[in-house]
Amino acid sequence: MTRTVLITGGAGFIGSRLAADLAGAGDDVVLLDSLHPQVHASGWPALPAGITAIPFDVTVPTMWDAVLRSVHPDVVVHLAAETGTGQSLTEASRHTRVNVVGTSELLDGLHRAGVVPERFVLASSRAVYGEGDWATASGERFAADARDVHQLERAQWDPASPDGSVATPLAHAAATTHPRPSNVYAATKLAQEHVLHAWASAHGAPLSVLRLQNVYGPGQSLTNPYTGIVSLFGRLARDHRSIPVYEDGSITRDFVFVDDVVRALAAATRSDRAGTTTVDIGSGAPMTLLDLAGVIAEQAGAPAPQVTGQYRLGDVRAAFADVTAAGALLGYEPRFDPSRGVALLLDWMATQDAPTLRAA
Repeated sequence: MTRTVLITGGAGFIGSRLAADLAGAGDDVVLLDSLHPQVHASGWPALPAGITAIPFDVTVPTMWDAVLRSVHPDVVVHLAAETGTGQSLTEASRHTRVNVVGTSELLDGLHRAGVVPERFVLASSRAVYGEGDWATASGERFAADARDVHQLERAQWDPASPDGSVATPLAHAAATTHPRPSNVYAATKLAQEHVLHAWASAHGAPLSVLRLQNVYGPGQSLTNPYTGIVSLFGRLARDHRSIPVYEDGSITRDFVFVDDVVRALAAATRSDRAGTTTVDIGSGAPMTLLDLAGVIAEQAGAPAPQVTGQYRLGDVRAAFADVTAAGALLGYEPRFDPSRGVALLLDWMATQDAPTLRAA
């Protein structure tokens, strides 16, 4: 049976791939995107025939009314969001307006149109966890406090443990790790989850929340200085520049290839689970930024990375996913390790002609 799938943020490298996947499976796909020049300097990406793409601002009620007069989605995949972690601390109203108000305008528009989708899928973020949970040397689990500017100025990189011992970060798992956002972007993504959960629950519409780790791959913006650390490192390495690595090089992340994320989102659109389901999507293999930079530099033939001791406010020390629940509920299994994913990204970057990128 043909479904109508509405994807907000559909011009992004995740949304456009998901659109092609769903259209190839027989769905009618409608994409909405504001085409913000910070992310989409070249406008819409190439899309397969049959996909409807509409320039769109999720914060404008009349635009929702116009679209929902003719489009009655069976599934809504909500990807639209302002995503800059550091930028959200200086442009809080912009992130709140798009991520929170934009989500509520979507729901109000559905109400005015008398439409309750059969399922919502939200691309949330690992950022909602903040510093997440850590373990003391004796194995005691604790929720780490956000690192403030004074701690970072003293180069005290790891969160302090309650007993003063050296602490170890634990994997993010929605069932056990309590969200504690440490920047404005993260707070707005958690608000998206709450707003959608409240509306969907009241209307009996299932909701799948996928908390994505650091997504990378071909098609990611090469001009946005606020997101995409893998593409940024790739740009520097392809220019044969030494990659600067912040703090002491041991910031830990979970870099998940875009095709793995698209398969997870597509599976979520076809889930038959009732209520709200929240899972974590990552590669299952945490990696330090220094190790990532080393892989990229080696593949690009660039100089060795340099640890700078710099830091960025709002960043967390460690973030990586426990993908067990995603495997059980969505059949998710990551297929791309960082070495393979980086090679594919660098090959794609070699075909692009992006302007010089300035550091944020």
